[in-house]
Amino acid sequence: MSKITFIGAGSTVFAKNVLGDCMLTPSIDGFEFALYDIDEERLRDSERMLLNLKHQLKANVKIKAYHDRRLALAGAKYVINAIQVGGYKPSTVIDFEVPKKYGLRQTIGDTVGIGGLFRALRTIPVMLSIARDMQELCPDAWFFNYTNPMAVLTNAMITYGGIKTVGLCHSVQVCVPQLFERLGMDATDVEYKIAGINHMAWLLEIKRNGEDLYPEIKRRAREMQQQKHDDMVRFELMLKFGYYVTESSEHNAEYHPYFIKKTHPELIDKFNIPLDEYPRRCVAQIEQWQHMREELVENRNLQHTRTHEYASYLIEAMETNVPYKFGGNVMNTGLIENLPREACVEVPCVADKSGISATYVGRLPEQCAALNRTNINTQLMTLEAAVTQKREAVYQAAFLDPHTAAELTLDEIVALCDDLIEAHGDWLPQFR
Repeated sequence: MSKITFIGAGSTVFAKNVLGDCMLTPSIDGFEFALYDIDEERLRDSERMLLNLKHQLKANVKIKAYHDRRLALAGAKYVINAIQVGGYKPSTVIDFEVPKKYGLRQTIGDTVGIGGLFRALRTIPVMLSIARDMQELCPDAWFFNYTNPMAVLTNAMITYGGIKTVGLCHSVQVCVPQLFERLGMDATDVEYKIAGINHMAWLLEIKRNGEDLYPEIKRRAREMQQQKHDDMVRFELMLKFGYYVTESSEHNAEYHPYFIKKTHPELIDKFNIPLDEYPRRCVAQIEQWQHMREELVENRNLQHTRTHEYASYLIEAMETNVPYKFGGNVMNTGLIENLPREACVEVPCVADKSGISATYVGRLPEQCAALNRTNINTQLMTLEAAVTQKREAVYQAAFLDPHTAAELTLDEIVALCDDLIEAHGDWLPQFR
């Protein structure tokens, strides 16, 4: 029996989306879905939910929860990763509250920036321990990574874990539909090309029947910038640098040094930037879960419609040899010429029975590549810090982050990193 292992299966809503999709995929008929999570209560919830969903969909799959990760991984053909090391409490709270003491504010804190850096440092050791188990127990399995920070974790699994890995994110999928909806434009028969790095990939071309749609996009964007809306940062970046970026304005506000500044607090209102957005979402999700749990976990009439999540489509393509095109995070084996080969990039990919093949992009517009490189610098130095376990490398990763460097002095950054290492305690024992 073929096996899909879901690590972090206590994320019940996401497990429903991804594994519910798999239940609706004929080529996955007869598979075992192996569930693992360190939170046993949430693991039981997900198991019960999936058993109810299996019954309702009449799916021919086996659902089994494991309390031993190695048993869950043994013999797996595909491994889906959705872990969050340290959780909202204590780690996300630490990532936001300690920097605030230095006047360093964030919106999401899960990709780069000081929050993304420390999330990576917590997560990489766990990911590499999963890789070691996989090398022993399922060395040929594909690892689908959904966990942030996407680029640095996917890089770690490939470069140091030796595992066939692809990083999967929503931002490429939703970029054009959401942009056109926001601008009131018709997305029918639109063709586009997107490439760059995760959360900062660029809409390089967008056409309909050979007509370049960028002039009309920019005209409408300029008009919209005259009033408040929720995508002001991305529109500003597009109007200044020429290209629209995939991930949301709240994310991109902290990837660049231009928007969140102690010396210019008026920018927060001008660009409608939601500071502390991710902690607010976490609190809301925790509160919502108390209401959702009964409906989702105990509901024997649970329904599901296949979502746009990539995982089931990739497995289907690999099982049937019918190609599937998607935006994937892979190593830059010359795919984007003016980004470092050591970087993880987000480019069009194709899945089929042979695995995953990434497509050649060439050179990005130089200004887009330059903005990518500012974030890649921090990603690569974060990976260096995680692997060498040198505190100096942690400092250097933070020194290189555009937002952190724009707000704090070198000595302040060192002190901030020291405080964060101390506050994380047993979550970062290697740096203490």
